[in-house]
Amino acid sequence: MKKVSIKILGMHCASCALTIEKNIKKEKGIKKVSVNYANAKAYIEYDENRIKEKALEKVIINSGDYKIAQDFKEEDLVKKAYLKFIWSLILTLPLFLSMFYTYHFDIQYLGIDLETWIAHDLAFLIVFIIGWQFHKGMLNQLKRMKSNMDTLISLGAIAAYLYSVYAMFNNQPVYYETAGTIITLILLGKYLEEKSKGKASLAIKKLLSLGVKKARVLINNKLEEKDISLIKEGDIILIKAGEEIPLDGEIIEGETALDESLLTGESIPVEKKKGDLVYGATLNNQGVIKVKVTKIGQDTALAQIIKLVENAQASKAPIQKLADKVSSIFVPSVILISLLTFLIWFFLFNISLEISLINAVAVLVIACPCALGLATPTAIMVGSGQGAAHGILIKDSQSLEIAHKVNSIVFDKTGTLTEGQPSITDIKIVSNDLTTTELMTVAYSLENSSEHSLASAFIKYGQEYNLQLKEVKKVEALRGRGIKGIIDNKEVYLGNTKLRKELKVELNSLYEVTFKQYAREGKTPIYFIKDNKILGVIAVADTLRKNSQKLIAKLPHNIETYILTGDHQKTAQAIAQKLKIKNVIAEVLPEQKVKEIKKLQKEGKIVAFVGDGLNDAPALSQADLGIAVGSGTDIALEAGNIVLTDSNPLKILSALHLSQKTFQTIKENLFFAFFYNTIAIPLAALGLLNPMIAALAMSFSSVSVVVNSLKIKNIKL
Repeated sequence: MKKVSIKILGMHCASCALTIEKNIKKEKGIKKVSVNYANAKAYIEYDENRIKEKALEKVIINSGDYKIAQDFKEEDLVKKAYLKFIWSLILTLPLFLSMFYTYHFDIQYLGIDLETWIAHDLAFLIVFIIGWQFHKGMLNQLKRMKSNMDTLISLGAIAAYLYSVYAMFNNQPVYYETAGTIITLILLGKYLEEKSKGKASLAIKKLLSLGVKKARVLINNKLEEKDISLIKEGDIILIKAGEEIPLDGEIIEGETALDESLLTGESIPVEKKKGDLVYGATLNNQGVIKVKVTKIGQDTALAQIIKLVENAQASKAPIQKLADKVSSIFVPSVILISLLTFLIWFFLFNISLEISLINAVAVLVIACPCALGLATPTAIMVGSGQGAAHGILIKDSQSLEIAHKVNSIVFDKTGTLTEGQPSITDIKIVSNDLTTTELMTVAYSLENSSEHSLASAFIKYGQEYNLQLKEVKKVEALRGRGIKGIIDNKEVYLGNTKLRKELKVELNSLYEVTFKQYAREGKTPIYFIKDNKILGVIAVADTLRKNSQKLIAKLPHNIETYILTGDHQKTAQAIAQKLKIKNVIAEVLPEQKVKEIKKLQKEGKIVAFVGDGLNDAPALSQADLGIAVGSGTDIALEAGNIVLTDSNPLKILSALHLSQKTFQTIKENLFFAFFYNTIAIPLAALGLLNPMIAALAMSFSSVSVVVNSLKIKNIKL
């Protein structure tokens, strides 16, 4: 299956998007299709053996007056909409002013005053020349027995114009200013809509504009500037201070601090040294580094972020199905209401042709299918863009709808709430003859030469405190008990109770109490044994992440929290106690985590699972909402509905907050769109609204939906 996104020019409302979507679905080989009116794109997944991309483009073009955009700038659409509005406004002003001041030229043609002919000509230019796009759209839809927003505008403007022509030759009041003003105000709305939609998709544009175009490549010890597209995996590139990293890679020489806010949303520079990974479009703050390229093109971190954001914007939230259903019957229903309005006023109430027609026109021009079409996608565009800017990647819009319903959050412990790496947490020494530095220097030297499971904790400690390594001989791992070696011609041991008993070492009561205390706290206690004596107890534990406690404290009280881990019950309970999490499910294998999630779901809970996205993939998929916590390297995770590119636990809170606010905005937009049309159409039918006021209201209804969506940008994350 192949996935493509096709940019479409000429969509005027949600009905256009639905028509194109339905036509594409009819074709053979289509697996999935979503046409997004807000960002004017069709997202299609299809079997390229059964249908080609060119054929898909042809289907789109044949669905109406639509074009496939190749290379075009969104600014061009805004500029075009602006110029149309300005020219229409210039021609409309004399018509509008004629409502308050009457011009007299004392010249007649065919028995009609010159000023009336001028009004006619101006209206003709506005309605049929500047406003031709609406009539063209209506005719294209009519050929296919369809209708859209163009149909409503075209019928409304033409009705006002033709009635004025009739009135002009029958010495009755004309409504050329109404016909002209309708088109002008609709064009104003279109211009503001294009401008607002541009702001809504600003985040994705910024992402697309990131990244350098050229890089310095080291070839035969000489630097050569190359275009990014020509660089291959394995090439060595040089990056100076203040420059952007061109592509993903590994540092092979030099040290620096990188601004990775693009990936993580965190502005604090990250220290990098030889062997560390770096990512394209991040900023090298200091130092010159040489980087071996590991990923290019669509495999880079930036490309993956853009892909995830675009996928989110392409997907449709379940709530949008309601809007789609309404949109599909909206325009025909409005035309029918307009016709009934005319018939009832003219035949039932015996009101004049003039008033009956004006009321019918008001119904046509006040109805706004655009507001319905923009309600969901604009909120998703802004929300997903805002999330990407803060290291929160929303993979599908369905998750936005689920997030606000979540009442249970299950946390994987290791790597999510904790650092995921063992660290030295406590060192207890009784004798005054031995310092902490001396003891840890020996322990560090011994572990540095071993493959002991906890060696990394000692190595990290030794490097952090700049301890000097001693010479170690005959290092031996004692399976299930610890490790031994010879340092300064003396045997040294690091191990557990089994090892102490095996060596028949006498146990000091203080060390015994300390050992048991560390174990109760969920730590791994280790005896330091030398000269057949216990000289100290060292505790190793997976420490809590910096903001884990703050995260749990800030979660809403109605959300139940759980720890789900393969770790020992004692360790899990100790972590849970620190975090004030009541529910602990410990000693479970990765595949058993799914069963535990299902168990909670059977109890009627809406479950969010938070894990590292690797061994937790099944649980992330099973949960109602999967939140994958990772780092810049993990952004291509398939599991999880939301991917956090930073391991800061508070990002989980931000993700939930953003999802809830985005969904709330969608509901507000849909409520406004439905409420507006439900109130406005009957008011127009009752003759309480002038067509010009109706056109103004219609223009600003869609703009107000987009502006409401833009409020998401102000959410503090």
